Formats: sequence, structure tokens, C-alpha cells
Amino acid sequence: MKNALLKRGLLVVSIALLAAVLLYSCKKDQSSSNEPIPQNQQKVSLFLSDDPGLFDKVLLDIRKVEVLVDTCGNKDDESWNDRDRCWWDEDHDHDRQGRDSCLVWDSLNIHPGVYDLLTLRNGADTLLAGGLVKKGVMKQIRITIGNNNSLVKNSVTYPVASVAGQSKIIIRIRHDEWDEVSSSNLQLWLDFDIQRSIIKTWNGKFILRPYINVFTILKMGSLSGRVTPWDAYPVISVYNSNNDTLYALPWRSGEFKVRGLKTGTWNVFINTSNGYKDTTITNVKIERGKDTKLGDIKLHQ
Repeated sequence: MKNALLKRGLLVVSIALLAAVLLYSCKKDQSSSNEPIPQNQQKVSLFLSDDPGLFDKVLLDIRKVEVLVDTCGNKDDESWNDRDRCWWDEDHDHDRQGRDSCLVWDSLNIHPGVYDLLTLRNGADTLLAGGLVKKGVMKQIRITIGNNNSLVKNSVTYPVASVAGQSKIIIRIRHDEWDEVSSSNLQLWLDFDIQRSIIKTWNGKFILRPYINVFTILKMGSLSGRVTPWDAYPVISVYNSNNDTLYALPWRSGEFKVRGLKTGTWNVFINTSNGYKDTTITNVKIERGKDTKLGDIKLHQ
């Protein structure tokens, strides 16, 4: 009996000590995350999300993330079209950096590895990179891609190659496209448009031609809902009068979410299979920083 009581007492003490250590660790982590940002630096958080395509998996090997900062605060001409946002790096920007002492590439902290982009849909995302960089106007993001890129379609795995063997993706950013948690704490979501980024060639191979959108949570809106039944295999397109189109593939439960929508009026088209009727919902109002809920949508044959 005494041994049992002693063991129980030691167990209680051990749990209490463990709880104290964990509580201290949590407080330490929280205090470090709330440390003031140095005057000559700014905090950057980049989240990775996905606008899905019709694959089982899309696996992207991400090795490094950097931002190009203009430390002199120059904004240049930002009237470029969103179609020209993304390209493979061909060292043109390195030449420009050499001529302009204001431009600095600053590295962010990441967890290098292979990311399954199709798990990052319907409102899911992951913190891709973050950290402190030099104070200034961020103009570009550079993502270094490794060689372990592939996709799975109909349970068959295919390698995915970059165009002309390039390994660095450049994403152009406007200075006002960031969410400002504070003046020196900025965040942005990178949305891989899989439908446009994966190209199937004439000989059955797949190449990566990156098409990346950016969005924010505070400045843009979203819509969500639930589509049933699952065996209709619904594919959801959300579009507006400016020919902006985003996609969603619901989870098996039918739930879906589309983020990064500009404020205004959008339409929702649900494309179906197995004899179910397509469905269109018009005049859906999207508001800044809000999620518009469509509720349950039941499809019929």
C-alpha cells in the first residue's frame, strides 16, 4: 500500500513538474514571438495555399525562400498585369541588383521539404516562410525548387520538370498587396494555381510553369459552403465580370472554401458528373475581411 501511495505521489509530482516546464516553455515562446521588431527591420510571414487541379497529389520540393527588398523605399511602376506576376528566374534581376545598391535579397526561415499542394485547399494553408528582413519596399519573392517534384494522377506517379531546367521561381509583389498586422509586421498568402501551373506535353510528360496568385485575409474576402452528394464529384468555379476565376474541390464531406476574392459580386458554378445537374449561384456578394457562407447545396439528378 505504501509503495502504491509513493508511486502515485511521485506520478502527481512528475505531472506537476512537467506542466510547469511546458507552461514556462509556452510563455518563453510567446514572449520571444512578441519581441519588438528592430527599427531597421520588418517581420514577414508567407503562407502557402492552393487553387486545386484534377490530380490526386501535387508534390513540390521547396528548398529556399527569399524576398527582394528596396531599402531606399522606391516603389517604381506597379501597373503591371497580374498575368505577368510570375516567371522562372533567368538572372536578369541579379544584374539589376548589381547596378542598384538599394536592392537586397534577404532569406526567410523555412522548413525545406516536399509539400503536397492539394492538401492546402478549402481554407487550409501552411506557414511557408517567415522572419526578419531589412526595412524597405518588398518587390519580389524568390522560391528555390529542388528536383523531387512529382504528381499523382489516377494512382500513377509522374515526375514534374521545370521549364528549361530552371530552379528559381520569381513572384512580383506590389507594395500595397500585403496584410499589415502592424506597420512592420506583414503577411501574404501565395496561392499556387495548379490548374494553370501544371502543363501536360504532347508526349505525356508534365512540366511546371508556375502561375501564382497572391491574396490577403484582411483586405479580401472568401466564400464557403457544403455541396452534397459526394458521388456527384463537384468541381466549383467562382468567377466575376472581370474574368477572374478561382476553383475549389470539396472535401469528401462536401465542405469547400475559396479565399482571396476581391470585394464585389461573384458567381458560383458547380460542375457535376454521374448524371447530376450542374448548378449556378449568381450575385454572391463578397466583402472585405469576411467569409460569405452559401450554406448547404444539395445537387439533384
